[in-house]
Amino acid sequence: MRDRRNHLPEWERRARSRPRHDGDAAIDEAPWPRLHRLRALRACDGARHHALQARGRRDFEFAQRLEHNKADVEGRLRALGAKIHEIERETGYAYRVTFEYDGELKAITDVVEDVPHVEVLSLGHSLEIIKDLGDAEQVSKQYRLDGFVGTHAIGHVRMATESDVDISGAHPYWAYPFGDVAVVHNGQLTNYFQWKHRLERSGHRFQSECDSEVIAVYLAEKMGDGYSLEDAMRESLQELDGVFTYICVTGDALGVAKDEMAAKPLVLYEADDIVALASEEIAIRAIVDHEIETWDPYEGEVMVWTR
Repeated sequence: MRDRRNHLPEWERRARSRPRHDGDAAIDEAPWPRLHRLRALRACDGARHHALQARGRRDFEFAQRLEHNKADVEGRLRALGAKIHEIERETGYAYRVTFEYDGELKAITDVVEDVPHVEVLSLGHSLEIIKDLGDAEQVSKQYRLDGFVGTHAIGHVRMATESDVDISGAHPYWAYPFGDVAVVHNGQLTNYFQWKHRLERSGHRFQSECDSEVIAVYLAEKMGDGYSLEDAMRESLQELDGVFTYICVTGDALGVAKDEMAAKPLVLYEADDIVALASEEIAIRAIVDHEIETWDPYEGEVMVWTR
């Protein structure tokens, strides 16, 4: 395990940086104590796979339904004992709620998604997940990602090959009902259905048909049972079959795992003040303004950095 706590930039825990989001990003930023953030999507017709239509059909009835659902969600949160600090409308179909709550986050998700046509996209204390349709630049501007401040982040531009092109199918995935766990993944799990059904029998549920979501829930369940992130990721290489590379973030750690075939690309650059990983070296060079040396992690390797 590689511990970079002494090398990461100073993290201002009390600095309220008011982040926003990136179409496909999970960003750790400085939380206030006990504050959580929930991001919810409203689809226009009850099917979350029609989020694009929700963007296009902003008629009077849609606006009414949106406000009605917002009021319903707010009332349910207060009824659970949540102290709401802020409700922000981020797009024409999504809201971001900052609230204080001492109970289990699963209860929050369940009562919110019990509202017709509402889906939770992100819920946590330290991490925020931003996902939408469009390219990275478009989503970054839409959610004003340049306003985020944090210690670590992951992102993914996805080309859908085996699941729907919709917001629910975009990366990163959060692990219902666990907060502050997010995963991006390149590859394919061949025992996806086996693990999905096993996790469902344990009481978990899934928002998509994408195998990447199984990885997120798998890791979160392991950590819920007392595993460290590194140990959970090592266990995944023994229990998840397929060809894959994935990155997982929690509130205080970032890890990467490659299966034993190592067919999916990953390039790593490591210095005293930064750790950068990408599918292609050009992506790292775009953010580092000097000459660098990169390398490829080996097959079957797990690496974790903590702050």
